[in-house]
Amino acid sequence: MLEILSPSTFAVVAAEIGDKTQLLALCLAARFHRPVPIILGILAATVLNHGLASLLGASIAEWLTPNVLRWVLTASFAAMAVWMLIPDEIDEASCDRTVGRFGVFGTTFVLFFLAEMGDKTQLATVALGAHFQDAFWVTVGTTLGMLIADVPAIFIGNKLSEKLKPAVMRRIAAVVFAAFAVLTYLGM
Repeated sequence: MLEILSPSTFAVVAAEIGDKTQLLALCLAARFHRPVPIILGILAATVLNHGLASLLGASIAEWLTPNVLRWVLTASFAAMAVWMLIPDEIDEASCDRTVGRFGVFGTTFVLFFLAEMGDKTQLATVALGAHFQDAFWVTVGTTLGMLIADVPAIFIGNKLSEKLKPAVMRRIAAVVFAAFAVLTYLGM
């Protein structure tokens, strides 16, 4: 369990620093000033999104031979390492969204679910699901990683972005994914 949970959590924490969904969490916190429904919305959206992503990854792993899977995962993790070096931006206008009929929870859920589609953390979850072939623990780990990265952003707000240098965090995340690529290539 820990051999799946730990790397899944760490990978998403590393990938999420400076990511558009972390910036979205900052915007939602600044706009609504209601941390509990924002956190619950992030949790629900992440469980659904990453659950589907890890199931997809585990399903892909069943279709591929071990050798092909190793090469696909190695390439995926290497591509993630390169992608981590590219900064994410979020449209400032998205911070000005009104709550509307869905409330803070519903607004957070919808925005986070949609923001995660094709995002680094979702694609990393697919790759982790394929690598470990255990959708449950990968989902638990990646969801925990998302919360570890985003909940402090909600409470600390803009001070977090002032303290952490996104370029440094992107480089660390790139090294993490490069290490995953090497370990996968070596069959570990």
